[in-house]
Amino acid sequence: MKKIRKAIIPAAGLGTRFLPATKATPKEMLPVVDTPAIQYIVEEAAQSGIQDIVIISGRGKRAIEDHFDKSYELEDVLLKHNKIAELEDIKSISDMANIYYVRQKEAKGLGHAIHCAKTFIGNEPFAVLLGDDLVYSEKPCLSQLVKAYEQYQASIVGVQSVDKDKVSLYGIIDGIKIAPKVMKVKDMVEKPDKAAAPSNVAILGRYILEPEIFDILEHQKPGKNGEIQLTDALRTLLTIQDIYSYEFDGIRYDLGDKLGFVQATIEYALRRDDLKDNLKAYLKDISKKL
Repeated sequence: MKKIRKAIIPAAGLGTRFLPATKATPKEMLPVVDTPAIQYIVEEAAQSGIQDIVIISGRGKRAIEDHFDKSYELEDVLLKHNKIAELEDIKSISDMANIYYVRQKEAKGLGHAIHCAKTFIGNEPFAVLLGDDLVYSEKPCLSQLVKAYEQYQASIVGVQSVDKDKVSLYGIIDGIKIAPKVMKVKDMVEKPDKAAAPSNVAILGRYILEPEIFDILEHQKPGKNGEIQLTDALRTLLTIQDIYSYEFDGIRYDLGDKLGFVQATIEYALRRDDLKDNLKAYLKDISKKL
């Protein structure tokens, strides 16, 4: 049985929706409470059994590399001040997985970003986790897809139903339900108009893909917005292989949207014992004043 050992995390986008905050800071490093968004994604991958992660980066993303690197000076300061808990937290960041970096030299879309990792992945199935999609769940989202892959031994896309008025924001699938939470995909469309959408089942930032996708991406013509779209390449893969969708359990937050980012920050804070009581009181009080 083929195992999922490697993962790609695309992180080369400019984050223009969060300007001016992202002018000098990678959007992936913006904190949800006190943890950079991309750290949650790396933690999910590691908790799902991923051993090797390649982050697709670009200009101005050096802070991501520094974050997952050792910080001997900081560790020394924490040790001298007897901040042992903080020291262990900092050490764990660089020990979660083997992390590598590949540059996407041109902004040609998600499909192109994934193709940049072809040499790193080689000829084995792999995972893709998008940094804009943060999922809170009891069982890590990716591990749910890994379990489905172990059963079907074919590409898996993570999905959830979305409001019909928002289908134009996502890749939308058309499929046949074959088991609870599982559909055999018949077709998929990248960001369709509401009237043209085959369903409201959206692909939401988690994939397990067979390596044949790389050859397809290499010859894929630009699609929507003039970019190499992963959804278009998956449609081609669908002509030669089965693809399944898996409706994962969990609350998904869109960190590429300002409101989604604020919602994630508030709800993650409300789950923390050191913050929830004071935050609840504050929210109750401020709601009366505004």
